[in-house]
Parts: sequence; C-alpha cells; structure tokens
Amino acid sequence: MSFSPRDIENNADMLDRLRLIRTDGIGPIKYFRHIEKQGNAAAAISYLESAFEHFGNGPNPANLAIVKTELSLATELGLTYLFHGKTGYPEQLASIPDAPPVLTCIGNLDLLYRRSIAVVGARNCSAGGIKFTRTICKDLAESGLVIVSGLARGIDAAAHEASVSKGTIACVAGGIDVIYPQENTLLYKDIAERGLLISEMAPGTKPQARHFPRRNRIISGLCTGLLVIEATFKSGSLITARFAADQGRDVFAVPGSPLDPRTKGTNQLIKDGAVLTQCAGDITQELDAMPLLRQQVTFANQKPKVRVDQKMPVQHAKPSVEPQAARPVSDILDLLSPDPTHIDELVRLSGRSAEELLVEFTELEIMGDILRHAGGKYSRL
Repeated sequence: MSFSPRDIENNADMLDRLRLIRTDGIGPIKYFRHIEKQGNAAAAISYLESAFEHFGNGPNPANLAIVKTELSLATELGLTYLFHGKTGYPEQLASIPDAPPVLTCIGNLDLLYRRSIAVVGARNCSAGGIKFTRTICKDLAESGLVIVSGLARGIDAAAHEASVSKGTIACVAGGIDVIYPQENTLLYKDIAERGLLISEMAPGTKPQARHFPRRNRIISGLCTGLLVIEATFKSGSLITARFAADQGRDVFAVPGSPLDPRTKGTNQLIKDGAVLTQCAGDITQELDAMPLLRQQVTFANQKPKVRVDQKMPVQHAKPSVEPQAARPVSDILDLLSPDPTHIDELVRLSGRSAEELLVEFTELEIMGDILRHAGGKYSRL
C-alpha cells in the first residue's frame, strides 16, 4: 500500500525513515547499513546525532522540521509515498542492493505491479530512431508490457508518448514536481494523468548531473528487461545497461550502422551478449522463455556489483572511536591519474568503502571525468 503525507506524519517509524534518507551524506547503501546495524531508523538517527555531537563530523540527521515541510508540499502536490520493506513497494525494485528507501509517486500505482520493459537511448537521436521507438513501444504496450523510461528528450520521450495510453512509468532524476526538460511539460502532465511518475528525491529538488545515474538504476531495477535504442560509447544508456546486467535483467539492443556514432554503443552491447532486437516479438519471446534458457549478459570491463554489507550485530552504544573523515569527490579525482589504479588501492588511500566509490565512479564516468578498465581499475581523463 502507498502512504499519504498525513499517514507518515502520524507514524513515528516512517517519519524517522524519511529523516534518515533525507540526511545529507546518506544514500541507499548507508541507509540500509545503518538500519541493519542499529536495528531501526530511530536508533540509526540517535547514533548519527551522537556521533555528530561528539566528533563534529559525519552525517547530521535531517531536522524534523525539514521533513514536515516536505510532507506539507507533498500534500499540496497530491503525492503518495512507498517505503522499502512495506507492503506495496515493487518487489522487482526491492531486489536490487541499492534500492531507493523511499519513492514519491503521482499517478496509477497499479502499473508498478505489471510486467515491464525499460526503454532508453540517445537524447540527440535520429529520425529513424524516433520512428522505430514509437513503433516498438506501441507494440510492446499492446502486448501488455508497461514501458519504463526517464522522461528525457529523444528516445525516452518517444517511448512514453507511444505507450502512455496503455501504461508507462517515468522515473525522474530530480523532485517529482520538477519538470525536466521543460520541453516535455505536456508529456509530463499526460503521464501524471494516465501513467505514473516516480522519484526517490524530495519534492522540489532540482536535478543535478549526479542524480541521473541514480535515476538510471531505478529504471532498470523496476523491469524484467531493458531495451537500448541508439547509444554512444560514453552514454548514460550504456551505464543503465550495465546496471541492468548487474541486476540480472535481460538486455536488448537495436543494431545500427557502424558509421553512425549513435549506434556504436548498441552494436557493442550486441557483441557483448545483448539480444539483437528488430521488433517487439524479439523481446516478448525472450521474456516468455524459461528463465534458465535466458542468456546472461556480461560486459567487457564490467564493474563489480554493489552489495549491501552482510548482517551486522545490532549496536546501540554511542560511538567510541572517531570515524575517519572521507575524502571529498575532488580529492578522489586527485588520487587518479592517466595510469589505471585498482579500486582496492583507492579504497585504502581514500578511506571510503568500495561500495561508496563505485557509486561515485558511476557518476564521474557519465560526466566523462574517469575511464573504467578491466579488472576493477580506473583512470582519470
């Protein structure tokens, strides 16, 4: 079930959960780690407050007033919330290790519980790419699949437009009330009325570059499979495809001319094992096949999976050792050079966990600041 802002205000546990995930410096990995270590959100907040009071560093839990301001805005917008671990949270998304602890939603929540396929691709796509996207998404939607995409210009917008009458989900990078890009305003409103909009960010949050890779793992996490239509080598679509492969999803790709840089990424995906896709039947037949017969896609230079730590004993005591200060992102970049460095060495030098570095490296890769190599090595561009 979903929860209204009023439901959350009257439930101490959900208020604490919202406070914890809205805390600066706390993402999904740290959220789950703190809850597992401390037992619940209230104990995690108490621990963090004590650490901040004693040492003056580390995450300082979000003030209750900030969360109540968010809930007031959510009431005005007509938002509903889904909490990880509560009834109604989509099982497919809950299965990924860095699932969003909280989702805000506008629209038809029933779409979350139907079988779905993600469709992503180039923003600066070709006319042929737009035409193909509209055709295949219309056919997929008519077959009963919900189309999930990111409401970006280009392939994303075409996928939503072709499927909104049958069922489409738009995952937005910023706050659910912030329309980006503005050119998709009418499409946004149409999806709000006939489809579903979701976001893990607080309403009112303006999308930043680092939010888009986080959004992409939700797109792939919601679905049984992911279709890529036109993508360059360094595109966000290929990062989404890697997320999908890490999450155990089927990956599909549309081939293109080797002379068009917009299809070099999709052609590489096919070489790496993605299902060559020319029509909707190529996808529906694969999804209908027995899971044991599905091909597991692996990528050259594939990054390790991000995993939440194994179970840790419940501890409620105040911290007795000052936590090591983690280096900011700029310092992480300073540790890299044009020569590839193994992630284990970067963990040792930075004081950060491998999970945290992998999340940051994904963001830096999509921004074109670093290059990922085989064997868990990274270099600075």
